[in-house]
Amino acid sequence: MTALAQRLKNRYFPGPHPYAIFEDEVASHLRPGDALMDAGCGRKAPVLLKYAGKARRLVGVDLVNFDTSVQHLELYRCDISATPLLDNSIDVIMSRSVMEHVTEPSKVFAEARRILKPGGYFIFLTANLWDYASIIAATVPNRFHPWIVSKTEGRAEHDVFPVAYRTNTRRAIRKWSNVTGFQILSFRYLGQYPSYFMFNGFLFTVATCYQKLIQAIPRLHFLQGWILVTLRKP
Repeated sequence: MTALAQRLKNRYFPGPHPYAIFEDEVASHLRPGDALMDAGCGRKAPVLLKYAGKARRLVGVDLVNFDTSVQHLELYRCDISATPLLDNSIDVIMSRSVMEHVTEPSKVFAEARRILKPGGYFIFLTANLWDYASIIAATVPNRFHPWIVSKTEGRAEHDVFPVAYRTNTRRAIRKWSNVTGFQILSFRYLGQYPSYFMFNGFLFTVATCYQKLIQAIPRLHFLQGWILVTLRKP
């Protein structure tokens, strides 16, 4: 991270990060007696742990090996499209930065509908296919992604997974929701600071100008980096 990029970030992006907006959206639909599931929770389930004391049951599902130090959570090592959870057993499903990796969305949406109670919510934050970072990622072979992300964002290579982008447009979400019987309660485009360019002040400046432009013009909102979706099981 360069000093110029940090100054620009502090000046032009003072608002909440999409992660925080996502967490607030989940909290707005969560009650103390509910069962909350994090689909793709990660090795340490960091997002799920934030809801400790705010839900009766905290369930994490992922394909990774969980950190053995994580306690007081119900963790399952399995695909999010085929969980061992009972029908109608979960009140809220959340998923952050996972849906872009889903290769069989019909199975994931159907599984979410199966395990949700009637009136339950499926809330996810995912990359927007029309964001420049997603377009680049879609054109670069997946085998190069871990190295690129480690250099631009500093994320560990073993935490970078192949992308598919099959649920990452408004049309795709409408399609899979209709197929599986979900109601779309809200669909929002969200932007953030250009994190991929924090390593270079000049590139961060150019990307900041671009971000401010697409935020200012409503017709260009579809180019923003994130999609926040809230679905409801009837």
